[in-house]
Amino acid sequence: MDFTMKAGAPVWLFAVLGVLLLPPAAAQGLVDPTRPPDAPLAGGDSGAGAGAARAAPQLQSVLVASSGRRVAVVDGHTVRVGDKVGEASVAAIGETTVTLRRGKRIETIRLYPQAAEQTKAGKTQIHAY
Repeated sequence: MDFTMKAGAPVWLFAVLGVLLLPPAAAQGLVDPTRPPDAPLAGGDSGAGAGAARAAPQLQSVLVASSGRRVAVVDGHTVRVGDKVGEASVAAIGETTVTLRRGKRIETIRLYPQAAEQTKAGKTQIHAY
């Protein structure tokens, strides 16, 4: 028997054989790039223990319009000055901070809390690129 291919062999045969010999593609999970950090996943644990674990609100974003209007995203909710965040009210919105007032107590939450902790500790490093 002669298995040599003749000049007139169908090209589609090579294409079909090539596809059949390819390894199957593995499905890969995708991460939503627009999901705020530390936000609960859809369908995740929504029990009462989840809210009690983190008492302090988390600042996730600050938006400043060219008109000067400021809006912040705290714990996944958009807030303006005067709005409520849990038991506190928003007293001010800065470039990277939100000031909350709980009665006479004032609390400032930061967009980058790790950077503020490094500055307090005197470990701020300047990188030149």
